[in-house]
Amino acid sequence: MRSRSYIWGISAAALLLTLSLIGVEFAGGTRAYLQSAEPTPTPPIEEEDEVVKIDTEAVNVLFTAQDRNRRLVLTLEQSDIEVVENGRVQEITAFAKQVDLPLSLAILIDTSVSQERTLPVEKAAAITFLDTVVRPDRDEVAVVSFTGTATLEQGMTSNLTRLRRAIDRVQFVPPSGYVGGGVVVGGGIPGTPSISRDQQMMAGSTAIWDAIWVTSEEILGPTAERTRRAIILLSDGDNTSGRKKLEDAVNAAQKAEAVIYSIGIGDNFISGVDKGALTRISERTGGRAYFPRDEGELRAAFSQIQEEMRSQYLVAYEPLDQARDGSYRTIEIRIVNPELQKQKIELTHRRGYFAKTSQ
Repeated sequence: MRSRSYIWGISAAALLLTLSLIGVEFAGGTRAYLQSAEPTPTPPIEEEDEVVKIDTEAVNVLFTAQDRNRRLVLTLEQSDIEVVENGRVQEITAFAKQVDLPLSLAILIDTSVSQERTLPVEKAAAITFLDTVVRPDRDEVAVVSFTGTATLEQGMTSNLTRLRRAIDRVQFVPPSGYVGGGVVVGGGIPGTPSISRDQQMMAGSTAIWDAIWVTSEEILGPTAERTRRAIILLSDGDNTSGRKKLEDAVNAAQKAEAVIYSIGIGDNFISGVDKGALTRISERTGGRAYFPRDEGELRAAFSQIQEEMRSQYLVAYEPLDQARDGSYRTIEIRIVNPELQKQKIELTHRRGYFAKTSQ
């Protein structure tokens, strides 16, 4: 939940200055090795509607609507829905279609052993996505690669050239002792520089939840107030290391008001993909999980994500419980129009939020 009485004024330049130190230790033990980059100012955000002009504590929730054939429904009215927080129906204070809200995106790319064969295809599809989605005068994107550690390849910027270069830089770096086919031997291979056992374990592991947590906390959290925040996660969903759990990653994304779109890709696309984990983290943050079987379906997944982000509704309400106690509160948006109920309209949105504290 965010106060409507002011707008956070943290610029992308300040964010990049904060994150430009090599080897910054984040809370909970997650370490990200960050790439320095020239700061790019965040483009000014213009007022578009009256949704945020509320001088009391309010909750804003983005949601999408799809019919039984997974076609987007773009004709909903405020009277078609109700909002329920912790089991109590809330009074809706604003309702609007959101087709032009600025985007703050983070593309997370798994570079662990499982991605060795598919990484070139992922990178090409991600660049096409950027070229199609990003409006340099309004949107900004960060690029993060990860194995056992998270690396900021490019901080938030609207510069497409920098973003393309950042994705081009992402590569699979085999851990010490890697002989191919997913096999790592303990003694290393001739000519491979020796590294510590801990470093080797991190290089050959995957800390997905740590990467999502640090991205939500340090990259998306400080972005401008009136943006649509989202994480595009490319991974097989097999979390093998790190200190954070799936629940920690969900909580961090919800605090940053970020939606997670997961694209489940492993060796040979869907071999070994943990569909359950990727589906859970996406659905709980209001996103979706996609499991492409080939390059064509991968590009289609990016296209569907683009369409969904441009075809959402924003509903606002002032919660009946105005206590600043930091508690977690569940959110449910329901269809109340009987005709739409018959059509089995499905609404996708984040499942809850953390109330602010009095401090």
